[in-house]
Amino acid sequence: MTARITLDPDFSVGPVRRRTFGSFVEHLGRCVYTGIYEPDHPSADENGFRTDVLELVRELGVSTIRYPGGNFVSNYRWEDGVGPADERPTRLDLAWHSSDPNTFGTDEFMAWCTKADVEPMMAINLGTRGIQEALDLLEYCNVPGGSHLAEKRRANGVEDPYRVKMWCLGNEMDGPWQVGHKTPDEYGRLATEVARAMRMVDPDLQLVACGSSHSRMPTFGDWERIVLTESYDYVDYISAHVYYFEEDGDLGSFLASAVNMDRFIEGIVATADAVRTATKREKRINISFDEWNVWYQKRAESKVSEGDDWPVAPRLLEDRYNVADSVVVGNLLISLLRHTDRVHAASLAQLVNVIAPIMTEPGGPAWKQTIFHPFALTSRYAQGDVLAVPIVGPTYETEKYGEVAVLDAVGTHDKATGDLAVFLVNRSQTESTDFRINLRAFDAPTVVEAVQLSNPDHTWHATMEDSTSVVPQPLDGVSLDEGVLTGSLPPVSWSMIRLSTTPATDAS
Repeated sequence: MTARITLDPDFSVGPVRRRTFGSFVEHLGRCVYTGIYEPDHPSADENGFRTDVLELVRELGVSTIRYPGGNFVSNYRWEDGVGPADERPTRLDLAWHSSDPNTFGTDEFMAWCTKADVEPMMAINLGTRGIQEALDLLEYCNVPGGSHLAEKRRANGVEDPYRVKMWCLGNEMDGPWQVGHKTPDEYGRLATEVARAMRMVDPDLQLVACGSSHSRMPTFGDWERIVLTESYDYVDYISAHVYYFEEDGDLGSFLASAVNMDRFIEGIVATADAVRTATKREKRINISFDEWNVWYQKRAESKVSEGDDWPVAPRLLEDRYNVADSVVVGNLLISLLRHTDRVHAASLAQLVNVIAPIMTEPGGPAWKQTIFHPFALTSRYAQGDVLAVPIVGPTYETEKYGEVAVLDAVGTHDKATGDLAVFLVNRSQTESTDFRINLRAFDAPTVVEAVQLSNPDHTWHATMEDSTSVVPQPLDGVSLDEGVLTGSLPPVSWSMIRLSTTPATDAS
């Protein structure tokens, strides 16, 4: 059980992109209300934002936040969420069979982004609305003044425009569950016309067309081809969404979920490039993987209300993540990084309470789930360039994906500072896996830190009472001799090894 890896600073896939470490805030369950926003909480600031959550968000290291959905956006009226809070209407949310009082809206979200030091990424409603409503929201957000909606923003107390750069043209429009679900031809035409109009206001916007909701969609491939053939000149990204969970006790396949993410990404890239060739275009369409996570969709936590019950901020999708879940999340980040040449943005769905790394109790504490740790450490220490990482090592057979590697890894290297980081997972359920990493291409490497996240009981999960019993711990036994790094990874584990090397003299 030994895997051999070679790292070389000259073999780069592309730059580490800060937008890879985005997240997602939707008006779903308790993500907003009693999540990031709870005016009566002891930690609430003057805006009603939970400062204990803000502190954890900064530690998590998220770079962008996609808002306000998600399925929620497809029957959302953005204008209900601006202006005096006591005059805002309560509306029914058809996606999650809930009510939204609209006390948190666009202006509150932008103010929260400023405090969290994150970039806003706005989604627009192309389910029940269209060109005019998209232009109205863009005008409200980005036009400095002089127009009706820009002046309305200023009258609401926000003098300067938000200058939002990244916009999602709807959400999961390929899904029959979506309010306003469309065929690829219908959506491709609508997205093109909306994008064309928005660029008349600001030609430098970065626009995301809806791709497939997951790789198992019957229209996957055809959807991307049809939508991009129509909209290629007007959009910059095609979106991808995927969720994984352990199904029927098949832990082996679950731990190999990144294999499926790899294939999904490669399929989207192949389709986008085929359209590029067929339409004789120069630019490349890249991927915004703006929903991804572990989500146990069949659990009771994901069952929505029915009938006349339209609750405000119900407890929905509040999955409690175990150690195996955190290993998979860490591995999915490895997949996103190794495709950094084409995955230019990503959003962990979601940020607080709803399938989230951060949990809160109304009026009570906030705490970290297991998946918090690999995300926070990867966001903090993945810097510079992503390196190509060839791996030779043991494999195992899975029910879903066939034969897969036991060990998976990616490396990043910052030539300016010499910082080198290696992120690894051991998918074996029962055995440690040894590694030998050839670092001879680097000048004077030394180990700075080695940590691992694992537990003999991979089903352990954090609670409000105990969120610290299982956290990243030192990875013992790591040694570096004559440019070869060796060590051993425990079963069902995620690990990070940081090293320092001599900075390149021509790094500038």
